[in-house]
Amino acid sequence: MNLALGTVQFGLQYGVANSVGKVTQTDGSDILQVAKKIGIDTLDTAIAYGDSEANLGAANIEAFNVITKLPALPQDCISVADWVQVQVNSSLKRLNRTQIDSILLHQSGDVIGQHAVEYQGVLQSLKLQGLCNSIGVSIYAPEELNIIWNHSSGWRPDIIQAPFNILDQRLISSGWLKKLNAEGVRVHTRSVFLQGLLLMSSQNRPAWFNPWTPLLDRWLEWCHNQSITPLKVALNFVCNQSGIEKVVVGVDSAKQLEEISEELSEECPKPPNDLISEDINLINPSRWKLV
Repeated sequence: MNLALGTVQFGLQYGVANSVGKVTQTDGSDILQVAKKIGIDTLDTAIAYGDSEANLGAANIEAFNVITKLPALPQDCISVADWVQVQVNSSLKRLNRTQIDSILLHQSGDVIGQHAVEYQGVLQSLKLQGLCNSIGVSIYAPEELNIIWNHSSGWRPDIIQAPFNILDQRLISSGWLKKLNAEGVRVHTRSVFLQGLLLMSSQNRPAWFNPWTPLLDRWLEWCHNQSITPLKVALNFVCNQSGIEKVVVGVDSAKQLEEISEELSEECPKPPNDLISEDINLINPSRWKLV
């Protein structure tokens, strides 16, 4: 099972297609039970995801590996080592864990910024203390990897998380997926459904997406002509991609997670390349203006 459960919905209302808001404690427990039943072994969270860590810590997550993320380094930070240690210890306390699988940086540039030496040292210390197995970065664009790999420190992540879906295939077109695999860096991807946009009908899309109506409608029409659901195509396109260790999916209910697991298939038509977009205003949700 190469699915991982994203838990931002455990702490925040998240996703352009989210109509239920943050999941309740009961719904969260139901989701975790289904995740365990279908073979998911990894939970993805972050300090910035509201009270997601605390809600996970209150549930039974002993059977799962956990990945969390450090927020951006404060500009007025005096001691990077002290700040990181406090963040990680607090995170572990909220998660009710003494050790987790991976710690990622939400702001990848921090590890090679003005405090690079100190930051890289404390990250190595976290592994030596046994607080985590691996250290990495969450990126928004492959260009961030160019900057890290070209930095004079020579620092390398053990793991990266990046967006990847039918519209956004920069991880492949940039050559970085192949390079990361060659260097033994674990690759996790997120945004398989582009926050649910790839599953929305044309009538339900917010007005922000009007400029891309021809592309998005062509995607839905192609799925219709193949007699296959957008969910199945989008999911299996990423899950069947060689070189990706985990595909992070977030859900609002246990039923959604069951539906996703039922759609997993090694046999699924591959969508045409003319659906690929490099328009950052479409493929990067942080650029969306939905209000």
